[in-house]
Amino acid sequence: MSFDPSNPLIVQADRSVFLEVFSPRADAARIAIAPFAELLSSPEHLHTYRITPLSLWNAASVGLTAVQMVDALTRHAKFPLPGNVAADIRELAGRWGRLRLEDHDSGLLLIVTKGDEVLLKELMRHQAIAPLLGDMMSEMVVTVPTAHRGLLKQALLEAGWPVDDQAGYIDGDAFAVPLSGALHVRDYQQAAAEAFYQAGSERGGSGVVVLAPGAGKTVVGMVAMSLLGQRTLILTTNRTSVNQWHRELLSKTQLLPDDVREYVPGKPLAPVTLCTYQMLTHRRRGHASRDESAYPHMALIGASEWGLIIYDEVHLLPAPVFRLTAEVQARRRLGLTATLIREDGREGDVFALIGPKRYDPPWKTLEAQGWIAQANCVEVRLRLPPEERMTYAVAPDRIKHRLAAENPAKRAVIQRVMARHVRQPTLIIGQYLDQLELIGADLDVPVINGKMPQREREQLFQAFREGHVDVLILSRVGNFALDLPEAGVLIQVSGAFGSRQEEAQRLGRLLRPKTDGRAAHFYTLVTRETTEENFAHHRQLFLAEQGYAYSILDEHEV
Repeated sequence: MSFDPSNPLIVQADRSVFLEVFSPRADAARIAIAPFAELLSSPEHLHTYRITPLSLWNAASVGLTAVQMVDALTRHAKFPLPGNVAADIRELAGRWGRLRLEDHDSGLLLIVTKGDEVLLKELMRHQAIAPLLGDMMSEMVVTVPTAHRGLLKQALLEAGWPVDDQAGYIDGDAFAVPLSGALHVRDYQQAAAEAFYQAGSERGGSGVVVLAPGAGKTVVGMVAMSLLGQRTLILTTNRTSVNQWHRELLSKTQLLPDDVREYVPGKPLAPVTLCTYQMLTHRRRGHASRDESAYPHMALIGASEWGLIIYDEVHLLPAPVFRLTAEVQARRRLGLTATLIREDGREGDVFALIGPKRYDPPWKTLEAQGWIAQANCVEVRLRLPPEERMTYAVAPDRIKHRLAAENPAKRAVIQRVMARHVRQPTLIIGQYLDQLELIGADLDVPVINGKMPQREREQLFQAFREGHVDVLILSRVGNFALDLPEAGVLIQVSGAFGSRQEEAQRLGRLLRPKTDGRAAHFYTLVTRETTEENFAHHRQLFLAEQGYAYSILDEHEV
């Protein structure tokens, strides 16, 4: 390929990729590379991606070939593609499928493809892998104890070798989940559930479905339950999410109230049982975190009756649940999330233990089809008041972020933003309760936080849904699983440092389509010349990867 100045990509030999955002061809290039490249930074004119082994394996697991990946880069690259990049993609993506796990009378078999006999010998001498393997049955096959299924997949991934797990699953107790006749399952929701289920074959039954907030991940879970027809455990983030799942299951399936219940210790399990990660990981006092007996409710996940375990918001899976999930690899596992980003860097554990990515349509595609609302993202930059500026300048680094986040000038800007959107249902969300209480006093609006009783929270949420309340102020409890479809404006006053997943989830509170078709407005208030400005750039990475652009306003322009 020769030099083409109209193309927007510059591909480097170190597998970094630069996208010229101003190019008319930028959107097409971004959509082409997003399935196998990870966005690192997104300044105004030049976005930087990197191609990683995990990004390639996730793409390969959904059927994208190395040839298609190389072709996407070649078609959109300004300069000839470096030869080593094409070779790396072919080599790394080609690792997917060369190792597979299959079921066997004596346990499991790890099988390599013909010609990879030397690879198997190498893995059998690997310090972390060898203790998890059994006897060699041939040059291409080695036995694996059933109990080591998850641990082996983790160890192999860490060594650079993903495993295609075709060992199948143990069926749980049969339990039909008929969908309501009034439920309209969208084409992409059906496709997502079927990509997970794969007609009940050993190639299906584990993996992650990635859908934008508001696009109906809960429906995907219900369709998967209906396809499988077995007792199901649903693990989720908090009581609000439990209540939402409970409400959705009873309204969109033909299940009866006694069929769906929240987990209560000591009481019988329902055919569809709901439990929070917090309950599951509750630890007895005085016990070490690595002590399995420290977690009295962990036996729930290993109960014999489950045919399916659904991990809602799988990107938030706590470390103890990872450990237990490694032991239940014979159960079908469905992860649901809006983003596979984990701030602790454990995306590889999600891949190994829950399963590879099965379905991930671009957010902008769903927006163009009308399934999620159009969103306008605005970053409002404001200065610290002079007296606060000196306090910030001499503060220790560990508290600079909080001083910037709690900039008192934000309170006046909030009211000016709200004046732009009079009578539109508005959410104000932040990290620090003291700041939120001051804003609540300014607006005479209650603050919903983790200490508020669940019943009172639900009453306020329902009042907002019905239009009796126009404004809600939310702490971090508002990050996840809130069904507030008419919310049209969200003002983010502070956040958890540079969390990309939090930024995506907060925008997601606005993305359910509005009955009148109006666009949503997402405002982030950022203090200039502080650490908050740097964190804001990092927070926006995932949304930039999805095609969202932030317009920048000075506080005086609001």
